[in-house]
Amino acid sequence: MITDEHRPLDNNAGIAEQKRQLRRIYRNLRKELGDNARKEASLSICSWIESWPVFQNSSVILTYMPMRNEVDLTRLLEYQPSKRWVLPRIIPEENHRMVFHLYQPGRLIHHRFGMEEPAPDLPLIPDEEIQLALVPGLAFDRQGRRLGYGGGYFDRFLGSFQGTSLGVTFQALLLDQLPWGGRDVPVQWIVTERGIFQCSQQH
Repeated sequence: MITDEHRPLDNNAGIAEQKRQLRRIYRNLRKELGDNARKEASLSICSWIESWPVFQNSSVILTYMPMRNEVDLTRLLEYQPSKRWVLPRIIPEENHRMVFHLYQPGRLIHHRFGMEEPAPDLPLIPDEEIQLALVPGLAFDRQGRRLGYGGGYFDRFLGSFQGTSLGVTFQALLLDQLPWGGRDVPVQWIVTERGIFQCSQQH
């Protein structure tokens, strides 16, 4: 349940400041879920994704390596080896852009931001080849709006992405409404441990 403490702020602060405060709140909430609850929810989310026709019909899929108590989708990499799995590598010094590489077990590098990334010499995958993007986030709302970590990497990618985007989050972090800025790009679908649904996209 989202208590009043965890609802999006409704004051006169700018969007950036609202997001900064919400990141602190929702990081704590996600941590408070506990390891066992996050693990069980992650397994349920993987099962929902595996049974989803869009996933079954996609061969090139963008995913991510979990960090900071995010939903763990690594089971999919193990259980669905026939897919061409793609991982992002961020380049902060080049206008906060991402590039995409084929996933290869054992070829991950620890980034200073805390996540595991593909080695830069792995094969590059053009954006247009990606059919389905599994998008991480600290929280989402039912319109597909995403609260990320402030770098804008996924917003830049989603702004020109032509495939299907699926936001991945825990049910406790699925909200009615998040602050919304002109550079934010919503996802089309969301999955939690309770299932997959299409976003209303009413902004």
